Amino acid sequence: MSLFDTRVPAVLLRTDRNPFHHGTLGAVRSLGRAGVDVHVVADCAQSPVRASRYVSRLHTPPPPGASPADIAVVLRRVAARIARPAVLIPMDDACAVAVGRMRAELAPAYLLPDLPGALPERVADKAELAGVCASLDVPHPETLVPDGPAEAARAAWRLGLPVVAKWSRPWLVPPGGGLRSTVLVRSAREAGELYRRAEEAGSRLLLQAFLPPGPDRDWFFHGYADRTGAVRAGGPGRKTRARPRGAGLTAVGRWTPNPQVQALAERLTGELGYRGILDLDFRRCGTTGRYHLLDFNPRPGAQFRLFTDTAGLDVVRALHLDLTHRTLPDGAPQPGRAFVVENYAPLSALRPAPGGRELAWHAPDDRAPGRALWTLWGRHVASRLLDRVRRRITRPRAGTPPRAHVVRQATSPSPERSDRPDDDRAGSR
Repeated sequence: MSLFDTRVPAVLLRTDRNPFHHGTLGAVRSLGRAGVDVHVVADCAQSPVRASRYVSRLHTPPPPGASPADIAVVLRRVAARIARPAVLIPMDDACAVAVGRMRAELAPAYLLPDLPGALPERVADKAELAGVCASLDVPHPETLVPDGPAEAARAAWRLGLPVVAKWSRPWLVPPGGGLRSTVLVRSAREAGELYRRAEEAGSRLLLQAFLPPGPDRDWFFHGYADRTGAVRAGGPGRKTRARPRGAGLTAVGRWTPNPQVQALAERLTGELGYRGILDLDFRRCGTTGRYHLLDFNPRPGAQFRLFTDTAGLDVVRALHLDLTHRTLPDGAPQPGRAFVVENYAPLSALRPAPGGRELAWHAPDDRAPGRALWTLWGRHVASRLLDRVRRRITRPRAGTPPRAHVVRQATSPSPERSDRPDDDRAGSR
């Protein structure tokens, strides 16, 4: 007899248009292998996800930037087609915020964790998160929210250059405009120029003290807070390679025990009364040794399948089991296990993995997405390179006012370099 109530399907929701969102494929496979029907509400037209044998049905998603009410309209349409209650899993921050706001309206068509509707938005907003950390005495980089270009310049000097600049609601950053959710600025002038793009970004600019990266400093925690508030599944992991280097999503991660990170995550979850899946990012300060919370994502992280225990439990399976009132199995952690995103770290995917390894795209029981990846990725890289050439040809002439110069966050040395263009976007980590 299956542990899962396979009469209850799952609906994965994502408005982010990133075709290489491997977390979506991880959720499809995790639940599909358990016998659960998986419906995907996302743009998968040019994504390897659509090739998975575990996708039951693809549905047209709301457009990027859709309001919570518009997202609810689409979800009600999907629910009518399924014609039975389903577990709803937002896969990006925009959808997690929208579902939180519309929770009462979406029930009982969808099964959702019981948490205050405003909480996902509160923790996903970078400026609000700084206040949350201050109130709970959780280490967090010093953060200032300027109210004008001149104050942004002064704040940069006050924090000490370079400083990290973030948009408080990164899911509102429009794609294709040259803005990134997080950048490192190296001058007060850059900070002021970036502030002038706040209207384009759709949310407030905040500046944070820069914690330099380095070996053993970047950590994440994935977990599922069940109906009682207990944190189940998941665990702490160490980011060994990021893309872009030192500041981006996890290209290579390893399940690594860390009692300090575990205790911080559990205390934060408990004091907030959070329920559901969470993905936290930490950076250890090289001076004090304290772990600073950088991000609280109220949804699955893209590498959540790293934390699959000996019973096959991960955070997505824990959610489905808990919301259908099934018992969660007691498996043992598998520290040392690795997760590799092949198109970001191809050499790491070929190296020996004595502790076990999961690849983002390739799987023996679901080969089609892995085969589709390289064709689609090749087209993507070629398109990005062509765009770069076009931008160089059409550079503004002398006398044209310059746009704010945005630079990547500084990085630590990496033995595995890549010259391929970046494709990270807000909400895709």
